[in-house]
Amino acid sequence: MITPFSHRNLPRLLLQARESVMAHTRPQLREHALSDQQWRVLRVLGEHGVVETGKVAREAFILGPSLTGVLSRMERDGLIRRARDPADQRRTVVEATDRGAQLVHTLSQTIEAHYAWMEQSLGKQDLSQLYELLDKLIELEQP
Repeated sequence: MITPFSHRNLPRLLLQARESVMAHTRPQLREHALSDQQWRVLRVLGEHGVVETGKVAREAFILGPSLTGVLSRMERDGLIRRARDPADQRRTVVEATDRGAQLVHTLSQTIEAHYAWMEQSLGKQDLSQLYELLDKLIELEQP
């Protein structure tokens, strides 16, 4: 039985768009032995500095149990360090080491160049509109 849909498959399109963009980033990540998840963690730390692990999980879209393993490997590899939050000893905070921060800096050059290419190809207005529409969609779908 075939079910007719009147709208395109938005989740699939969003995943396809993500994979298309990441196809440009992954080779550089792999050159530095980073997984997508590890990069998302480093990007969060690069944007915010010292971050509580719950916020890392939310901003990097990694579930808590998975984040524990990701952070353990990153700590083992000298990319991050974890410590108790001085303001609340029940919480753990994470920050990039010098090595991790240098990776963020290095990779951000390639990523920003790719975004500049997208802006040039799509046009600044279209790229801004894409960001705006995605922000609206995310807000609309919040519980």
